[in-house]
Amino acid sequence: MGIKLKAEYLNGLMLFEPTVYTDNRGFFMETFRKDELADFGIKVDFSQDNHSGSIKNTLRGMHFQWNKPQGKLIRVTKGEALVVEVDIRNKSQFLGKYQKFILSEENKNILWVPPGFANGFLALSDWCEMQYKCTEIYNPDAEISLLWNDKDINIEWSCAHPIISEKDKNSLTLRQWLDKEESKYLS
Repeated sequence: MGIKLKAEYLNGLMLFEPTVYTDNRGFFMETFRKDELADFGIKVDFSQDNHSGSIKNTLRGMHFQWNKPQGKLIRVTKGEALVVEVDIRNKSQFLGKYQKFILSEENKNILWVPPGFANGFLALSDWCEMQYKCTEIYNPDAEISLLWNDKDINIEWSCAHPIISEKDKNSLTLRQWLDKEESKYLS
């Protein structure tokens, strides 16, 4: 078995620990096996792979797309990140709730995020690289960002002054998103 389920959160988020084989040369691990994910009920086809690099205290998020929402299989391959997922499924009992994870090159954990979550992360190390598989192709016309410091969600980021893009500084609050007609697509 290549992965084991460590925990499940907010009715869909799954944190996996891969089996890592180490010796004096380094390590080997499987980062994706369709059959093993299917054993956990994750029966998806991935359409796109993404890879980002960020300097310490960079905060990216909280991103999602309402048309063809993306499920994501996330891991950090260099450094460490605080990854935050906010449930934005309008019929979910966990709507507006969030879960935090520390993903790192050291722990090698892999996070499954089903469609219907806003995704963001804070780079904790001097340099952080994140890789993730997406179930849908990026659709810029349907991309939305939730405000990273929305008082109604109240995410504890552990960084007083993160480095944030202009787009992320001007994002919607959860209430503003839920008032939009498009929010009905995420149920």
